[in-house]
Amino acid sequence: MLYGIAAAATALLLAAALTAALRALALRTSFGVDRPGGRKAHTRPTPHLGGVAVAAATGTVAGAGAATGLAPLGSATGTLLVAAGAVALLGFLDDLRPMGARARVMVEAGAATVVVHGLQLGLVVGALAVLWIVFVTNAFNLLDNSDGAMGAVAVVTTLGLCACAGTEGLGPLAVVLGLLAASLTGFLMHNWHPARVFLGDCGSLFTGFLVACSALLVNVEHEAPASLASLFAVTAVATADTLLVLVSRRRAGRGLLRGGSDHIAHRLRRLGLTVSGAAVVLGAAAGLGTATGVLLHRGVVGVSVVWWLGGAVLVALVLLLRVPVYGGRRRVGASHVAQVDVLRVDA
Repeated sequence: MLYGIAAAATALLLAAALTAALRALALRTSFGVDRPGGRKAHTRPTPHLGGVAVAAATGTVAGAGAATGLAPLGSATGTLLVAAGAVALLGFLDDLRPMGARARVMVEAGAATVVVHGLQLGLVVGALAVLWIVFVTNAFNLLDNSDGAMGAVAVVTTLGLCACAGTEGLGPLAVVLGLLAASLTGFLMHNWHPARVFLGDCGSLFTGFLVACSALLVNVEHEAPASLASLFAVTAVATADTLLVLVSRRRAGRGLLRGGSDHIAHRLRRLGLTVSGAAVVLGAAAGLGTATGVLLHRGVVGVSVVWWLGGAVLVALVLLLRVPVYGGRRRVGASHVAQVDVLRVDA
């Protein structure tokens, strides 16, 4: 317990310090900086290297614990962390120079396959698991579209999965998830509105991949109905945001692979919420979904509860689709709203 608290505090402080240092370096060298009118909508040059700090802090503290023997990672968790590191590197390269969707999905699928291979799920189920991991990884990347939004959702979700990992006896995985939550909290100190730095694809893909794989690992030994329900519950917000964007753009005849201000956070702001308020609402919604997933995982509630959650998500999507987002530009303040989507194809 004492080591866990000390490790989490170290990860938080390290991520906060690295984020500040990388921001200063980026502004001084113009390396990894988004300009107004670039990949993200903002009114001043803003670095997008925060994800490097999150991945580095999580990996460094976890590696130090394993090297000293205080918190051995084990083969499964070690493999997961290495695969997540590969995905983070992919995101970092994409932050510097956007690459095509096909190359990104191939790398993500390869990393997911490495993790799923050790679970012995069988060919068909394993393939579906890989596809689900890739989807959730990209869904979290898409969620990184407004100050504090993705960080708030990810911290809540990661803490819930950390609790599940602990009850499953997956101590090393619980440690890594706790470190990720702490690192994201340190980053949020700089990303809360008005954001001084963005997470970038490096951090959002790294986080999404760890969340997806961890959710799968903690549920793999449970019965299929409860496992599937729990997987949906803990990723409900990211899933809903992705579905909202896909349906909205198809109905509007807009390109599905282009960025835009049509995510849940943007629509909440159109309804009158502040940037911080939208992030809080998303975090609270993620908390409700994650709590449901934890209760399902522990068998406290039945699988039928997921139908209520699914119904709530459906109603929210229907209502949010009615919020106009494509009609003319509307000034919503000098906020830092990310416009880039994970599968965006640059001209």
